Amino acid sequence: MEEKASVTKKYQFRETPKAVRILFAILKYAVLIFACLLVLIPLVVVLFGAFKSHKEFLTSGAFDLPTSLNFDNFATAFIKGNVMQGLINTGIILVFSCLGTVITGTMTAFVVQRFRMVLTRVVKTAFLVAAVLPSISMQVTVFQIVHQLGLYNTLAAPIVLYIGTDIVSIYIFIQFLNNISVSLDESAILDGCSYPRVYWSIILPMLRPAIGTVLVIKFVSIYNDFYTANLYMPKDGLEVVSTALYKFIGPYGSKWEIIFAGVIICIIPTLIIFLSMQKFIYSNLVSGSVKE
Repeated sequence: MEEKASVTKKYQFRETPKAVRILFAILKYAVLIFACLLVLIPLVVVLFGAFKSHKEFLTSGAFDLPTSLNFDNFATAFIKGNVMQGLINTGIILVFSCLGTVITGTMTAFVVQRFRMVLTRVVKTAFLVAAVLPSISMQVTVFQIVHQLGLYNTLAAPIVLYIGTDIVSIYIFIQFLNNISVSLDESAILDGCSYPRVYWSIILPMLRPAIGTVLVIKFVSIYNDFYTANLYMPKDGLEVVSTALYKFIGPYGSKWEIIFAGVIICIIPTLIIFLSMQKFIYSNLVSGSVKE
């Protein structure tokens, strides 16, 4: 008993001093407050600047409250900035891109993960190599292909690019498929199901958490993407939310108060979607992270 007590005492951890625990708690909350300020301060500056006139914006400070609620900037951004058209174009691109990504991504992941052949290994390796290569190094070739296909200055250009280059989504679907038992496929095939029926009736419904995760990631990346829309759709009338306000930036000055008003308008749809679907978003982001 004495030997057991000595061993227990030897490996017993010392209690952290109270002063150290208080210091760590202060440090933890200080980091959290600093992170919140990094997010909130730019939003406050944009909100204040959106209600200022051009003269007031140039003469006042970034954190000075506007003297009056001026909604002219919002009207200018909405009408002259084609923010409404940008929201419509962005919505069209989002619907077709997300739908295409889900269909092509789940089908590709189903074939690559379920059929163990030399060809599927080659395809999987090709996806891995493509994910490692920097996308900017292939833009000249991609631009030439898009132009030769006649997709330049059309909404189809970003849709095709968003669907065809989404390798990360395929790997997400593959990881979720690893947790779905192959015995389900075998049982369905023994009952007379074909592989397309197995995909539509078994695999696709069970991939709903992965589909939700991919849709969240896809929505955020497309909504914030400026480069693709600016490069492949420079024509007037094809603006998206990220390029609609670019016309207010010029070499002789920028109308930042109008740009800030447009930013507020563009934030509202995403804020509504997030507040109404936050439980669904959070549950999908963590689904499949733990294998039971």
